[in-house]
Amino acid sequence: MAPGTVRGYLYLRTYRGVAGGRVRPFHIASFDVEEHHRIEAASGLAVSVELRAEYGRRMEAATRRLLDHLGAAGAVASFYIVGEIARTHPALVRDVHAAGHEVGSHSWDHRRVHHFTPGTFRDDLLASKHALEDATGAPVVGFRAPTFSVVRETGWAIDVLAECGFEYDSSVFPVRHDRYGVPDAPRQPFWAVGPSREILELPPLTYRVGRFNLPVAGGGYFRLFPLGVMRAGMRQMAAAPVPAVSMLYFHPWEFDPGQPRLPLKRLSAWRTYVGTHKTTGRLRTLLRGNEFARAVDVARAIRGSGVELPRFRM
Repeated sequence: MAPGTVRGYLYLRTYRGVAGGRVRPFHIASFDVEEHHRIEAASGLAVSVELRAEYGRRMEAATRRLLDHLGAAGAVASFYIVGEIARTHPALVRDVHAAGHEVGSHSWDHRRVHHFTPGTFRDDLLASKHALEDATGAPVVGFRAPTFSVVRETGWAIDVLAECGFEYDSSVFPVRHDRYGVPDAPRQPFWAVGPSREILELPPLTYRVGRFNLPVAGGGYFRLFPLGVMRAGMRQMAAAPVPAVSMLYFHPWEFDPGQPRLPLKRLSAWRTYVGTHKTTGRLRTLLRGNEFARAVDVARAIRGSGVELPRFRM
């Protein structure tokens, strides 16, 4: 077992107990692994076969650098990987698992849930789940939808996730945004309730300011805001009166400032590339200053803690 995995499990044993009526705080570093041309801002762009191949090579190289940074810090993480990558880069998926990290699903080919019916979404989920499990030889029980696309309109996805054997989801972002978000959803872990089933939800980190949730979990927010803003969100979450989880998220392409840039519109280009030269140093600082656990272990610790979670109907 990798040293980072041992540290992660020791961390869970230390923090699993209920103290003062609540589970003590967890920090999760998660990575959404897809090639750069699959991002939502590039939807509809014509990308050449050659450029797609280049992005595939760079995705693998960037992910391996992230594994090195995590290993150097003795940290564990959760990697939500596009299922098709288990076919094109199986050794990478195997190595993520072998290093002691969690491998979760990020859909088959990075299409938002809006593109599916319940039946086609089930097919997509199972294709991804089975491909990742074939690559790692281990169960895949965590899911994150591309572009956090489990929203009110796609709340039926909760039933499908539960039916497909997923233990938890991390797709409901409790913020207002032009592409995603359920702003009235709980900020802490909760039971997401679909039409007939429910699933444990681990939402990305937010910082409460008055009546609004500021997104501070990662992505463009990690690149744009000072690192102190994310840290303030983590401190605020640690004081929450229910299981406190700081779910952070990043993408391998955000750690590759030299990659060929997509021909995006001005606002999309700014959102996509702002601050990419700062990400590696900031991540190293975060890894040095905090203990991290895998999302699957946090989900199971919360289930075993006996703490009652809120239920939120999607």
